[in-house]
Amino acid sequence: MADSDDLDLVFVTSDAQLLRFSARAVRPQGRSAGGMAGIKLTAGATVTYFGVVDPAREGVVVTSSGSSDALPGTQGGSLKVTPYAEYPPKGRATGGVRCHRFLKGEDTLVLAFAGNTPARAAAANGVAIELPAAEGRRDGSGVPAAAVISHVAAAPTADPDAGAGGSE
Repeated sequence: MADSDDLDLVFVTSDAQLLRFSARAVRPQGRSAGGMAGIKLTAGATVTYFGVVDPAREGVVVTSSGSSDALPGTQGGSLKVTPYAEYPPKGRATGGVRCHRFLKGEDTLVLAFAGNTPARAAAANGVAIELPAAEGRRDGSGVPAAAVISHVAAAPTADPDAGAGGSE
């Protein structure tokens, strides 16, 4: 794993904006600190995903769109997988860049993930769902999802400092 200063912090919002910036840009604060500026949200938008990505390794951004009027977990929507490198780093407290184009009837991201590969997806019942191949267009609309995805995560990586058997 890279030094924490070499990692990126990533926000993805419900209105399909992605902001990535270096962890180096975040200054440690004491207990009385009031927080830090992350992503600038538009009216009505929420943060759908926040995580850490090692930009020195291959990564992907997975987004799934749908309708805010539908019951959560009932729609597949459009699913898109994009190489992480397609999204340029920006400064904190900005709006980021568009990461998914909504189709007719879609107005929100119902799921988002940014992380190192390989990424894995699962339905609510734990059944694995195959993700489509990553495409190079960062603001594309994706493909119709074959199933409702509940979770996306990066596959665990071996810790090179722990030896062949894992952590000791």
